[in-house]
Amino acid sequence: MVKIRNMFTPKSNKIGEGQKSLSEVVLEIEGMTCDHCATGIEKKVGHLVGTASQKVNYPEGKGIFSYDPEKVSKKEIIDTINGMGNYSVKKELPASSNGQGTEEEVTFSISGMTCDHCATSIEKRFEGHEGLISKSVSYADEKGTFIFNPDKISRQEIIETINKEGNYKVQKEIGGNGNLERADPGQHDLIIIGGGSAAFSAATTANELGLTVLMVNAGLDIGGTCVNVGCVPSKHLIRAAEQVHRAQHSPFNGVSGANPTFDFKATIQQKKELVAALQKKKYLGVVGDLDNITILEGWARFVDAHTIEVDGKPYKGMKYLLATGATTNVPDLPGLEDVGYLTNETLFDLEEQPEHLIVLGAGYIALEIAQAYHRFGTKVTMLHRSERILRTQAADITDDLTSHFTEEGIEVHTNVSIQKFEKNGDAIVAHTNEGTFEASHVLVATGTRPNTSGLAIENAGVNLNKTGHILVNTKQETNVGHIYAAGDCTDTPAFVYTAAKEGKVAVLNAFQSTGDMVDYTGLPWVVFTDPQIAGAGLDEKEAEEAGIPYETSVMPLTEVPRAQAALDTRGVIKLIRNSETDKLIGGRIIAPEGGELAMQVSLAIKAGMTIQELADAFHPYLTLSEGVKLAAITFNKDVSELSCCAS
Repeated sequence: MVKIRNMFTPKSNKIGEGQKSLSEVVLEIEGMTCDHCATGIEKKVGHLVGTASQKVNYPEGKGIFSYDPEKVSKKEIIDTINGMGNYSVKKELPASSNGQGTEEEVTFSISGMTCDHCATSIEKRFEGHEGLISKSVSYADEKGTFIFNPDKISRQEIIETINKEGNYKVQKEIGGNGNLERADPGQHDLIIIGGGSAAFSAATTANELGLTVLMVNAGLDIGGTCVNVGCVPSKHLIRAAEQVHRAQHSPFNGVSGANPTFDFKATIQQKKELVAALQKKKYLGVVGDLDNITILEGWARFVDAHTIEVDGKPYKGMKYLLATGATTNVPDLPGLEDVGYLTNETLFDLEEQPEHLIVLGAGYIALEIAQAYHRFGTKVTMLHRSERILRTQAADITDDLTSHFTEEGIEVHTNVSIQKFEKNGDAIVAHTNEGTFEASHVLVATGTRPNTSGLAIENAGVNLNKTGHILVNTKQETNVGHIYAAGDCTDTPAFVYTAAKEGKVAVLNAFQSTGDMVDYTGLPWVVFTDPQIAGAGLDEKEAEEAGIPYETSVMPLTEVPRAQAALDTRGVIKLIRNSETDKLIGGRIIAPEGGELAMQVSLAIKAGMTIQELADAFHPYLTLSEGVKLAAITFNKDVSELSCCAS
């Protein structure tokens, strides 16, 4: 059975063996608006060298920090919090506010929770209870952990508070350390740093090989970016926004436009429930019955190439996998920190709909969010320093999408240089070379940076590139023989599905010397705007740089029967072939649901299919995939002059 230590429970504030020199400070913190604010402060302070543990409680408005005074000062911790923008340390609280002296911890199994909101509701029942030091209730883990002063509140009073009303019931007290085994401080076969797609793929692969695995995770919850703050929540909101938009913009004469009832807060709540359910089913549920896997909550730092330290305790691994992912790369713009900003890690938990959103950036994250929130009714202004959106893609594709955005009413400004941000009452003002823009909120979506700065990776001797990404070869090996890396923290393509593959390949090479490599040939990808942009293989520029003679075929959706029947002919299907061999080498698509064609193009490239073979293959009539066939035929014929289903 998987052994999980402190996955959802608060970090201990007790100073144990080997930590006699640690100091502790309790701070009253103003400016937090949600639990994610507390997590952000924990993460920021946790990056300071010398901090041992940090627990910030949003409902109580306070944080408890344990640190080594020889490495970091109390003032540095306070200055770090105050420097984050919206938060400020009001005062230092007496140590007794953390219950020092008489202190006990209890964990209960709790039934009746159906979502994360249930867990939050239980926690809120304890607001104002004297003697309760901290509480952490997890819907996913179906339990709650409470640290309390038994002189002021008893176990029975805690149970009665939980059971007082509603469907929640304490089933039993989980004895000892929650009946959860502590991670063995001895050597593990594999230590994984990270808790996302690459980490879980590696862990399950290692379990199949009978290896002992220690997975160390901090920051985002188990599941990493994709399930918590990336793919899952964004695509859920995109689909909700599409429903709103389509109800208002029907192309059919017999279907009149409508103004659907839209509840932003309910939409966000449903998103939270979906995230919690998938995290439980696809991550915690996956490892729940596996042997030899221990999940440890905490920030890992390398002591040397064979040892990490988590909360002051050393752990040794025979092999290591670094799978720490990436986070938003926040630009250094004057005033940005002062006015406060959102990222994808915070936006999706905002329960009040922004009135006007400035979006910094024009990559796929910026574009997807901009369109979704615009369709929810938020005014959206995009500010981007490059000459066009999605600057890594060909101009004909990106210009097409830009026209669709502007037709919907989304403001897209390129070649923008931001001079400074400042507050004007409740509004945020951006001063740029194109004038001033005023909004209620600012979203930073200007790319990502790898989560490698807090690992003390230099102590392990692992090489990074100039952007901080871990350098790996085709076997996911770093320059240090027993250390591997996978996912967004490396210099490989940053997709959740490539990360999963890389994690598996790393384990197979580390322990079985299989020589497996990740083949990115024909790698499919999708931008979930509407119309979607999708692709696989090379575009014209990449073919030219590779010295491949090429020809292109462009099939407008105005000639595709499925699009004609649906009265939605936005976009094109473009195929690129090697003009000497006739083999398909790439494709780019802009179309409603165009992402569904990416895999067809990818498989054709991987299989070495020629354009003629693609044209000769059967494609069901009135499917979007027929457009790929028509694009193949277009290399040699004018399809506008052919009958339906002709070849």
